[in-house]
Amino acid sequence: MKIAFCKYQGTGNDFILIDGREGLSSLPAEKVAALCHRRFGIGADGLILLINEPGYDFRMVYYNSDGNESTMCGNGGRCIAAFARMLGIPGDAYHFLGVDGPHVATFLPDGNVKLQMKDVAAVETVDGFLFVDTGSPHAVLKVTGLDDMDVCAEGKAIRYSERYQTNGVNVNFVQPSTNGLSVRTYERGVENETYSCGTGVTAAVLSAAVSGWIPSANGVCRVQTPGGSLLVYFSQQGDGFIDIWLEGPAEHVFDGIFESDDFS
Repeated sequence: MKIAFCKYQGTGNDFILIDGREGLSSLPAEKVAALCHRRFGIGADGLILLINEPGYDFRMVYYNSDGNESTMCGNGGRCIAAFARMLGIPGDAYHFLGVDGPHVATFLPDGNVKLQMKDVAAVETVDGFLFVDTGSPHAVLKVTGLDDMDVCAEGKAIRYSERYQTNGVNVNFVQPSTNGLSVRTYERGVENETYSCGTGVTAAVLSAAVSGWIPSANGVCRVQTPGGSLLVYFSQQGDGFIDIWLEGPAEHVFDGIFESDDFS
């Protein structure tokens, strides 16, 4: 069985995208992990399957590079919108379903994609750092000397701590500046630092707004990641946030075909 795919990246967070609307409904974890392997496969932080969903333009199914189906991916959400447009799915904007609920994606004149994220009820303090679920669970820590940090080692220590050892947590190290925030992220499922994490950047901005690291009244913050720059828009409502949007690039890298009898 020959499977066509596209490779996309959003600020260096890269994905294999597959059109599953013709009945491709099962992705074995071992095969997904093999495809995402950066030495023996295509290479990616994750794999995204686009499938039909009644009442929506499509449904997004996201797999981490370890092969397991996972929670929401913000950079991946922008990339699947760009992929849907390339496939010719009609519409100036898309209303699609992720594992965390509905999302809207719109296209900007500069080519960027703006993705509506889920509302956030609260930012909590847990074990001395901030915790927020932006579609995926995130720990957020304010640091200095971000460029010199061993993000993999320090992120892994939290991700595999007793509280998070089973289900995992993404760990974001945040350094405020006059221009916004700089963020580096250790991602569960990848089990390494990635160039960017969309739900992590969103978590960092909301945590910064609650903590006074940025002025919450502005309702927008620019975030620099190792893979590029993103914008997060938000409205604070009580202890939580609504009208949250993540804006950034979603770029087509290349197309290809792989052969497998493991998919059905």
